[in-house]
Amino acid sequence: MSGGITLTRHIMTKSATAIPATDLALIMERIELIAKRIARELAMAGLSGELGYTGETNVQGEKVKKLDQWGNQVFLDAFEHGYPVCSLISEEMDEPHHYSVNYRDNSYCILYDPIDGSSNTDVNGSLGTIFAVKKRAPGHSNGIDDILVPGTQQLIAGYILYGPAAQLVYTAGAGVDIFTLDRTLGEFMLWKENVKMPAHGSTYAVNQANASKWHEEARKFLAHITSRKDKRTSYSLRYCGAFAADFHRCLLEGGIYMYPGEVAEGGKAKGKLRLMYELAPLSMLAEQAGGRGSTGKNRILDIVATAIHERHPIYIGSAEEVALAESFKVEG
Repeated sequence: MSGGITLTRHIMTKSATAIPATDLALIMERIELIAKRIARELAMAGLSGELGYTGETNVQGEKVKKLDQWGNQVFLDAFEHGYPVCSLISEEMDEPHHYSVNYRDNSYCILYDPIDGSSNTDVNGSLGTIFAVKKRAPGHSNGIDDILVPGTQQLIAGYILYGPAAQLVYTAGAGVDIFTLDRTLGEFMLWKENVKMPAHGSTYAVNQANASKWHEEARKFLAHITSRKDKRTSYSLRYCGAFAADFHRCLLEGGIYMYPGEVAEGGKAKGKLRLMYELAPLSMLAEQAGGRGSTGKNRILDIVATAIHERHPIYIGSAEEVALAESFKVEG
């Protein structure tokens, strides 16, 4: 720990953030509460009957886990009176959710995946929560044109990782800071600040079983990084199925996470992960730490979203590995 500094205290000492410190503190205080609630629930989910499926299917066409639905409600509850956030966009909701009582000129939208890696819930695997915050336009209505903007306009991006320790990682445009939950104090305490991702790593994370569905160039890239010809191509596979957890390894140790597009009829590849509340938030963190996030062709943060559940391929992590992937023209 770095001198016993709490999340709230550290926020009030930050400068050059993309959002006023008072608003940042108000929003992160809600995120901290959400993190504590979810961490506590995950620890007891098997005993409380919260594991398994609900029997419903979400807008993504995916079966909904009980914890997905519960986690989404945690966000809705936390921000119901959580000025200055007035709009919420979630993987688990077909449409944005708005709190009209909070419509003010100085208001924000939070975008989130409440339980990232939910396929791991029933096996006690790694899980996370991914979030981002964007500014709402003055005098906005229920329309979201002001939210369908490039990831460069995110003000806050972060994730919560639920592992042996619960950690909260975030940036507000002034570097990446990591906090660890001290369960005896009930506080997130500063662990590392201004984290820098190594420019080169030795691991890669990917669902390798999908390789037959990728572009040939993506398969060639995979063959290259597993060729063992020399130390620069001696990568080891580390994949747990939770995006935030796999990214966390890249953040601390370098390397690359990738989810290539799957080629459909006509040769067009379709991404799996969602732009606005998965790819853009983690790409902002990657860039703030000196890494990169790419579709294999273009910078993730430059993409203008056309829909809230839009998907893209992703290659994210150390700058050297992402550049190497692009050099293979992995997405055609």
